[in-house]
Amino acid sequence: MTQSQGDRHSTRGHIVFAFALAVVLYLAWLIRGELFLFYVSALFAVVFTPIVRATSRIRIGRWRPFQGPAALLILLLAVAGGLTAFGFLALPPVIRDLQSLSSQLPAQVPALQRVREIPLLGRLNSGQVIAWIQGTASKAAASLLLSFKDWARDIVQIIAGFVLMLYFILGGEDAYRWFLSFLLPQPRQRLAGTLERAAVRMQKWLLGQVSLMLILGVASTIVYVSLGVRYAYALGVLTGLLNFIPVLGGAVSLVLALIVAAIDSWGRVIGVAIFFFVYYQIENYVLIPRIMKHRVNLPALAIFAALLLGAALAGILGVIASVPTAVLVSVLLDEYFVKRIETS
Repeated sequence: MTQSQGDRHSTRGHIVFAFALAVVLYLAWLIRGELFLFYVSALFAVVFTPIVRATSRIRIGRWRPFQGPAALLILLLAVAGGLTAFGFLALPPVIRDLQSLSSQLPAQVPALQRVREIPLLGRLNSGQVIAWIQGTASKAAASLLLSFKDWARDIVQIIAGFVLMLYFILGGEDAYRWFLSFLLPQPRQRLAGTLERAAVRMQKWLLGQVSLMLILGVASTIVYVSLGVRYAYALGVLTGLLNFIPVLGGAVSLVLALIVAAIDSWGRVIGVAIFFFVYYQIENYVLIPRIMKHRVNLPALAIFAALLLGAALAGILGVIASVPTAVLVSVLLDEYFVKRIETS
């Protein structure tokens, strides 16, 4: 083979490679949602694997009853039991209050008509007010029905991601070794060590996040009970659980608590608002630096940027996966970029 023929073959090879790469990137873009779901499932499988391993190490004498799939089954039953207990304890009081409110609504019509005595509102008649309320309610119902498809899709994605996470926990080790087998021995060992360090830091992040959830749940429950807020225990549990979602979870729990407190009195609303203001000052300036600094080892600006990018790219799932992803990216950059600069 002459030099010119070799150059032509090399050029053809580069063209074929570029074309194949373009096709792969195009296909990846078409199924980007599914790929992101696989990524998030694998990410949280790494995070939650130590819990499954700890459950599998439980002994009854010489017998290990929770090995393999049994450990996952125990965790699933525990989660399902907790959600069922929460529903049985939290929903009946809410349903009773809603039924009581609907039965008492006709008796409140004379009180609602007193609104006409307020200056600038005296020109309104009850028919206009009722028509406005009905129009607003119908629009809200229509919006809820239109968004039901999106909510259903999100719920299906969450369930699918949870199932995928279970599969990754059970068989992820084999898939991980298969992925590393494509690399040469030295790069394989380096990448394996880097990913192991990232996994340890992500697991420490989970431990710190659970600590923050527990602190907020207990503190909010004590405040709700002290203020006499309705559904205090259910609200406290929900406030702690929602704290798993950075930023957005705290905002949702605050709005929900204020709405429930406003049912009874404005004094409770002020008390709840003061509690959240004081707590988040303590969390941002005391708890997070002490709990998260040594676990995540990321600056606050990097975490905030990761939250914004995650929300913009993938919504709630992106927000949930943003901090572990930032940890993974930080470890990879430290291994393959920072060390290369230091050695050059």
